Amino acid sequence: MSAEQSAGARERLTRDRWIAAVCVTVLAADQATKAWAVAALDDRVIELVWTLRLRLVHNTGIAFSAGRGLGPVLALAVIVIVGVLWSWRRRLGGTWGAFGLGGIIGGALGNLADRIFRGAGWGRGAVVDFIDLQWWPIFNVADASITVGLIIVLVHLFLSERRGDSIARGTSE
Repeated sequence: MSAEQSAGARERLTRDRWIAAVCVTVLAADQATKAWAVAALDDRVIELVWTLRLRLVHNTGIAFSAGRGLGPVLALAVIVIVGVLWSWRRRLGGTWGAFGLGGIIGGALGNLADRIFRGAGWGRGAVVDFIDLQWWPIFNVADASITVGLIIVLVHLFLSERRGDSIARGTSE
């Protein structure tokens, strides 16, 4: 293996570790905050500042509660999407790209865990949402991570494309 190939392999391993570390961190934070919300918000609402409050709801659908009753289908779709995103990681360079992709995957796995473990049957669980702005659908740490991760990845790809980085177009490796 040449020095260039060895450096490329080390860079890929570092990127994969970043993605995995962010993913595990998001998944742990999401599940910990959901466990707290289920225990602490079962019979009350906590008013914080302005319109921000913490209020427990269970969502059996997808974004904005659409698709209720499609839990097993949604669970399978998330598994496929996570697999596609993980395989796509090689097309995304840089720490920011890894950070964003790890956030998306970690958030998707956090909500998938709810669908698998918080219900009567496989995929029939409800996602725990508890962050309520009162002017936006109620969400959780996983949802926020998916959104922020997607923004990071899109900005990273846009800036990489403007610079002419081949990694943003998937032409390296």
